[in-house]
Amino acid sequence: MSKKHPKPFVSSLRGRAVADSKVEMTEIVFPTDANPLGNVMGGRIMHWVDICAAVAAGRHARTPVVTASVDKIDFVNPVPVGGVVVARASVNFAGRTSMEVGVKVWQEDRATGERKHVVSAYLTFVSLDPDTRKPREVAPIVAKTADEKRRYQEARERRDLRIKLRDAKPRG
Repeated sequence: MSKKHPKPFVSSLRGRAVADSKVEMTEIVFPTDANPLGNVMGGRIMHWVDICAAVAAGRHARTPVVTASVDKIDFVNPVPVGGVVVARASVNFAGRTSMEVGVKVWQEDRATGERKHVVSAYLTFVSLDPDTRKPREVAPIVAKTADEKRRYQEARERRDLRIKLRDAKPRG
């Protein structure tokens, strides 16, 4: 027996533009961030990704937020000690109380400004009421550019798949 999902949630809150919550964060890789090979540890990159995404989600929700899930992360290029790491985050989709935030990370060459892709990830955050710490409604996303609209649609599809996979798991 398949579970039917209710009609899509319609918020009473006024929508917020994607641009209003974008974040760019820059870090330098220090020896304390590195593995024995002299490259930044994956866990440190994941830490920066989570912080960057949390700031974007918090800007959108205007409440405290918590990380609910992180999709698969594939590291495609190492970053050596002394390297500059740039992370960008934006809210791609907002549901009733949750938001998907996309983060892309690059290594930036100090001399040329060229960037190499390091990692991308999608994280889901839940907005919390600051007093009760219970989930709180968030404003819908207003996607304005063609890229924002594409990312919104792709995020909605990923959300539908997450829900489908979650509901298919046996309980107990």
